[in-house]
Amino acid sequence: MAALCESFTLRGPGPGGGGPGLCLEPGPGQDLVLLTERGRAATLFKISDQKPLGCWSVKHGQILTCPVVCNFETHEFIAVHDDKVLRIWKNEDINLDKAFKATLSADVYRIHSLPQAGPVVLFRGGAVRTLDVLLEAPQQEIENVISGEVIRWSGAFMEGQQPVLIFTTEKDKDFFVYVQKPKLSSLHKYKLEQQESAKPVCFTAHITNQTVKLLCLYSNDSVYQILIPLQQDSEEEEEEEILSKSLLLNFSTSATVLKGTSLVALDKNHVAVLGSLTAPRKEPRECLTVWNTKFHTLQTSRELPLGTSGQLWCYEEKFFLIHGKVLTVIMYKCETSSLAAAVGKLKCSQTPDVSSFVNWNTLEDGELVVSFQSQVSVASKADPRKKLRSRRRTVTEQQPENLSIGQLLLNLKDASIYVLETEMRKLMTKVPTPDLQATIGCLVNILIDRCKRNPKYYPQHFLQEIVETRDLSYSLCPDLMAVALEKKDVHLLQICLERFPDIPEGITYACLKAFLSMSESHLQNIDVNLDSVICYIDVECDDKEVKTEIVENGFGAEMNQDMCGSKIPNQSQPWSDDDSCPVGPHKAALLNAVLHSAYTETFLLPHLKNLSPGQAILFLRYLYYLYVKCSEKVNTTLPGIRSPTINQIMDWMCLLLDAHFTVMVMLPEAKELLSNLHKFVRAQVRFYSELNKIEGSLRELQRLNHLRESHTYSIEVLEII
Repeated sequence: MAALCESFTLRGPGPGGGGPGLCLEPGPGQDLVLLTERGRAATLFKISDQKPLGCWSVKHGQILTCPVVCNFETHEFIAVHDDKVLRIWKNEDINLDKAFKATLSADVYRIHSLPQAGPVVLFRGGAVRTLDVLLEAPQQEIENVISGEVIRWSGAFMEGQQPVLIFTTEKDKDFFVYVQKPKLSSLHKYKLEQQESAKPVCFTAHITNQTVKLLCLYSNDSVYQILIPLQQDSEEEEEEEILSKSLLLNFSTSATVLKGTSLVALDKNHVAVLGSLTAPRKEPRECLTVWNTKFHTLQTSRELPLGTSGQLWCYEEKFFLIHGKVLTVIMYKCETSSLAAAVGKLKCSQTPDVSSFVNWNTLEDGELVVSFQSQVSVASKADPRKKLRSRRRTVTEQQPENLSIGQLLLNLKDASIYVLETEMRKLMTKVPTPDLQATIGCLVNILIDRCKRNPKYYPQHFLQEIVETRDLSYSLCPDLMAVALEKKDVHLLQICLERFPDIPEGITYACLKAFLSMSESHLQNIDVNLDSVICYIDVECDDKEVKTEIVENGFGAEMNQDMCGSKIPNQSQPWSDDDSCPVGPHKAALLNAVLHSAYTETFLLPHLKNLSPGQAILFLRYLYYLYVKCSEKVNTTLPGIRSPTINQIMDWMCLLLDAHFTVMVMLPEAKELLSNLHKFVRAQVRFYSELNKIEGSLRELQRLNHLRESHTYSIEVLEII
């Protein structure tokens, strides 16, 4: 039994969209993958956080010619650019041009890396070398194993303690299979049985009981299996053996045809096929399907309405594919294969995973629970006028304590708003568990879907209550913040920014731009949480700042005069005093929520460049105000709940200056602001420089205090030289 679970976006649209030039490889640990964009860069992603951890690119004029892989033994990254130039670097390295470089004597087709073995290099001529052997003499002669053949696919596997590399080639419409054990210098060549009406489209393989099971997706919409025994090392072939194939799956029926483009083996009994489903008088629909090869049945499928690039990868029970222009992750589960499970008749107490019901828009009517359908059907036939009432009663009756989560979600998909909200409130009273959190996330998606279909429906307070009381995430309900932006629900956006750990940079920027664009008069009439600003901005006296006690952070009058010798000109609102906040408390609280949001500089910086000059200057003024406020305190910490830290303020200030520095230098409105910022930073550098001079003396005083007995009393005068 197999099931497709929840999906989420790992990477938004890249510079080149989502074309076939992308390739994915496992990263240096669990939950990490390497994305290679042909000709450009390689990015390391952490899947659970949906965030990039590092990005490396080749310089102009160079082209990455094979996917970047990780050496699992040394945790180094390996790339090949311009066919022959090998690069090796570590995660902390930034400049790829300074990484280890070795020029090889032959063109590289691909590098394969296995967790239990070192990397293996496959050359375009069919020769194979381990990376260790290759690095001993990079210019060693590389023989040509194939002649006039073109490599179409390759894969690396482990058989016992030995790596096994398999690749297929094509020559004059003939296909060949090569099986190599590079550490034992073992090579065997086979020829695929020809088929006049079709040819292989793609390959996948796995090794079981010293037998290679090569699966071939053919152009006649069928999958064939080819068994290749791993021969003993001492055996030598006099002539190439012709491999016969057996039909494993047929995707063509009288009504529909699945035109497959990618094939991936999940385990010994399951394969995934990405392709286009065609039917008479209907538009083709791209979909991801999972098949049971033991019982030749379709286990599950999911439509992909935005289209795909035709590529499919699979690691750690996760599918990776390009959906539209974004890199999407779809989680899946494969259970023990049995005939009952294959035909959907398995009786067990286990319920379907809640996450397999996340995408409500792709659920077909035939996938609903049979008992629920039959009861609604009977009620509808009895009296059409009572259809809504009967369905509402049926849904309510179908909620016993032992009802599975999957059935509950299916039943509530088309339930009335009243029933849906009632059931959600019941769930929210239960003790939080991971399954319950995912269930509530699914139900939030139902609510959001209702909001999209009915613009007049928007349960603002109910959504705020859910986000405040439950540990949800952006990936559980990805459309929530988009709808909140459309409805201009700034309070909900504030809560999401403070609580969601995985918000994409594009959404963070959209929130920032929306907050900066709103007028102060409009925000005053909106309910916003002011806990982060209430301790240093007066929220009641016409937005004037409360004058609180200030502890000087080492700044004398002379330094203060140096820092604040000029005043910042007006722009969006009167700001005649350097000590006053440039925005009102409501906008300040919303901007503080943005400062708390996690981000990656590489992906946020392009978005920040889209801010208008006026918005960028206003935001920089507020950051400068916070910076000064933090520096006034001895512990450089702003008072209040969820107030931004000094590091967050400085990071955002640097990002904003990087994005708009040229514009700000040319704008007269920003001249004094930049000057004041420069003076303030210069004064702080001077102050901390003086502190560093007496650091040794202060440490000596601290040591003497520890040595002195606590019960004695004395007055000492120490002279610091």
